[in-house]
Amino acid sequence: MGLSPRELARLIDHTLLKPEATRPQIEALCDEARGHGFVAVCVNPVWVPLAAERLHGAGSRVATVAGFPLGACAPETKAFEAARAVADGATEVDMVLNVGALKSGDDRLVERDIAGVVAACHGAGALTKVILETGLLTDDEKTRACALCRRAGADFVKTSTGFGPGGATVADVAFLRRSVGGTMGVKAAGGIRDLATALAMVAAGANRLGTSAGVRIVAECRTRAGSPGGPLAPAGTT
Repeated sequence: MGLSPRELARLIDHTLLKPEATRPQIEALCDEARGHGFVAVCVNPVWVPLAAERLHGAGSRVATVAGFPLGACAPETKAFEAARAVADGATEVDMVLNVGALKSGDDRLVERDIAGVVAACHGAGALTKVILETGLLTDDEKTRACALCRRAGADFVKTSTGFGPGGATVADVAFLRRSVGGTMGVKAAGGIRDLATALAMVAAGANRLGTSAGVRIVAECRTRAGSPGGPLAPAGTT
């Protein structure tokens, strides 16, 4: 199925998570999201109130992160961070998996960690995405992580923080989609900087893309489609 530039934009979390991001940059990010119709912005928690105010009445959601970028904090801390972010106006929270606990075989702790954030989010109508940091995991660990995310009630699994050893790969997106089936979302993030990569991730099974290059990707889509509304098929679907 072809994607118009507008449809592609509705898959993109327009992201700025750099520690040095400034207020004017966050404001510009929100204005770009409004103008291009991105599904969400993704910002650090301190910027959530500003983003929520800036996007009030727009079609773009406010996403933020919890336990970012390492995931190595107590479950209660992560849940509190998520609850505070939702209270500040976030409608989606991308939490980082406790990678060390997963690798230690402590699945109970991993599931409790995810469930706490899910409860904080779902109680206020917000979505939860779990960042697995796939570059650190074996295939068996990815499979276990996906199962724990399903059991804990998360809405999405996500490939990467963008701060880890690797970003999204087509192989990992396809692996996560096979692992969660059609019951959960899959977000590809990390290193998605052009249209070809974005479309390859969608073809592999991603239904959300985290990128700081959304404006460039949608502009490229418009150019290649020949018109603002022209459809463009993900690679491998024609």
